[in-house]
Amino acid sequence: MGIMRFDIYPPDRISPEMASLAYMTGMDNAPWRRIAAFKNGRLELVRTSNDSGNVHVLWPVEGHGQMMVSTAWLMERERPYHLPLELARGKLSQLRLQAAVWESIGLAIPPSIKTGAEEAMQKLRDAIVRYRTDPLEAAADAESALKIATTMGDQLASKYAEGTLLAHRRMGSKRDCLVGVHLGPTMVDDFTSRHVSNTFNAVIVPLVWREIEANENRRDWEVFDSQIAWAKANGLTICAGPLLSLDSSNTPDWLCLFENDFEAIRAAVGQFVEAAVQRYRGQVDIWLGSQRTNLLQESAVGKVEEDELVQLTAQVIEQVKSLDPNTPRIVSFDRPWAEYVAESRVDFPPWFFADALIRGNLGLSGVMLEINFGYASMGTLPRDLLEISHLLDVWGMLGVPVFLNLAVPSAAHADPLARFKTEVLVSDCSPLTQESWCSRYLPLMLAKPCVRGIFWSQLHDMLPHDYPYAGLFDPRRKPKPILKTIETFRNVLLPPVS
Repeated sequence: MGIMRFDIYPPDRISPEMASLAYMTGMDNAPWRRIAAFKNGRLELVRTSNDSGNVHVLWPVEGHGQMMVSTAWLMERERPYHLPLELARGKLSQLRLQAAVWESIGLAIPPSIKTGAEEAMQKLRDAIVRYRTDPLEAAADAESALKIATTMGDQLASKYAEGTLLAHRRMGSKRDCLVGVHLGPTMVDDFTSRHVSNTFNAVIVPLVWREIEANENRRDWEVFDSQIAWAKANGLTICAGPLLSLDSSNTPDWLCLFENDFEAIRAAVGQFVEAAVQRYRGQVDIWLGSQRTNLLQESAVGKVEEDELVQLTAQVIEQVKSLDPNTPRIVSFDRPWAEYVAESRVDFPPWFFADALIRGNLGLSGVMLEINFGYASMGTLPRDLLEISHLLDVWGMLGVPVFLNLAVPSAAHADPLARFKTEVLVSDCSPLTQESWCSRYLPLMLAKPCVRGIFWSQLHDMLPHDYPYAGLFDPRRKPKPILKTIETFRNVLLPPVS
C-alpha cells in the first residue's frame, strides 16, 4: 500500500466530487486501484502500489473548463506535493516532449507556440520559487502556466493535424477513413435519410438482440433488413453489430432465465451470432463483434466474471470468422483511458484486453474505442488534444486499425430519454460547444494513421438513447450545427487538392 498526498491551493479550487475521480497510473498507463480522500484542502490517494507514477485529476483550467490533467512522474514521499504546481509541471513536460517528437519528424513548430511554451516555463519557475513561502501566489503562477501550456498544446496538436491532412491532399490521395453514424434501432425517416446520406460514407446498423429476439427463438429482422437495404442503396459502408452486448438495452429479457449459468449464456450468444451472420453475410462490410464487454458493471445477466467476458468475446470473433472469413471483424472498448479500473474489481484494462485478443490469433481485424466525452459517469472525462493524441498513439501500437465511436453533449440539463442519468462536465454546454469540439478534435483524429473510421454514436435526441443530448438532431428533429461541420470534413477537408 502507498499514499500520495497533495495540498490544493486555494483549498476549495476543486470539489470533493472532482477529487474523488483522481487516480494514479504506472509505466503501463493502467490505473491502480485507489481510495481518494479529500479534506481541508488536502487530497490523499491510498493505492495498491507504492511505486512512482503519474497522478490524474479533474481540474478547472481557465479558458478550457474542467479537464483531466496529469502530473509529471512523481515518487511517493511523506511531504505533500503542491498540486497546482505539479499539474502545471506535468502539462508543460507533455507539451515540450510532444513538440520535440513532432519537430523531429518534420513538423515546423510556429514561433508563437515556442514563445508560449517559454512563457509557461517562466510562470512555472516563479511558482517553484514561491511555493514554500507563499503557496497561494505559487498556485496563481502555476495556474497561469497550466492555462498557457494547455492552450499551446491545443495549437500544437491542431498544427500537426493540419500539416498531416494537407500532406495527404497535396499527394493527391484521399484520407482512407470512414465517417459514419449509428442508425439506432428504428428505420430513419426521409428527412433524416437525406441528411445522413449527404453527410456520411458509412453507418452502423445495430442488430439489437433485444429487438430482434424479444421471444426466444422467434426473430424479427424487419427493421434491420430495411436499414441494410437503405444503406446499400445509398452506397454507404455498413458496419453491423454489436453481435454481443450484455447490457440491459441490448439483452433480451428472457436471457435472465440463464442468470449465472455461463454455459447457457454462451450457447444463446452463439445461436444469435450464427443467425445474424448467416442472414447478412455478403451484405455488410464490417462486423462489430462485441461492445463494452470490458465493463463488468454493464452485465444484465447476473454476475459474469472478467475471464468469462474474455471467453465470450473470443467466441464471437472466432465464430464470425468461421462463418464469414472475408469480412473484417472488430470489437469495441468503452472508456479507453480505463479510469473505472481505479474503483472496480477489474484486473484487465481495455488495452490489455485488446492485446490479448490480437495475440491470440482469433481473427480480430481492428478495435473500436468509445469516447463519450464530457460525462461524469458512464462516460469519458474531458481531456485536451494532446491527451487524445497520446491515447491514439498508444492504441495504434496494437498494429490493427482503430475506429472511434463518439458522443459529445449539446446541453447540460436533464434528458428524459437518456438511459444514463449522468452529469455533463462540458463548460457552457450547447449545440455550439458540441460543434466546436468537433471542429477541434476531428481533424486530429483523422490525421492519425491508425484511425480508419470515425462514427457518431447517436443520431436523434427525440428517440431513446444512451447519453444526454449527444444526438446530431435535437428533440424537435432539427439538425444541430455539428452535422454541417462533419459534412465539411468529409466533403472539403478530406478530398485531395491541386
